[in-house]
Amino acid sequence: MVLYARDIVESDILTLSPDTTVLNAAKAMRDSKHGYAVVGPKERPQGIVTEWDILSQVVAEERDPQKVTVGGIMSRDLVFVDGGAGLSVVSQIMTQKGVRRLLVEEKGAVLGIITAKEMMARMNEYVDKISSQISRLQAPWV
Repeated sequence: MVLYARDIVESDILTLSPDTTVLNAAKAMRDSKHGYAVVGPKERPQGIVTEWDILSQVVAEERDPQKVTVGGIMSRDLVFVDGGAGLSVVSQIMTQKGVRRLLVEEKGAVLGIITAKEMMARMNEYVDKISSQISRLQAPWV
């Protein structure tokens, strides 16, 4: 039993237009309970904006969140992984690139996003299932 990127992808992602103000983006992120938003259409994202982007580039610099747009502060270097990539590849990419979110694509289409939080939760479930299977296969101690 192997866990693939397509098995842990979150398809319900928040997407915003690049001209969305940071104030409106923060409200949308709060309402959707996401710490990030994909900028541009899900099918062809242009970037990603996170709570850290808002804190470091708007709040800490005392910029007006009603005048700054997410297109002006988003990260443009998106990191993708194929839906058929195994969990070890996903974690390796996240570690090497230093990211907490990966976009998952398959056949050129974006399926959704994997967050570090969701990956850890699913990994725990996966390890529990594997451990259970191993214990059932082991001979009882005599």
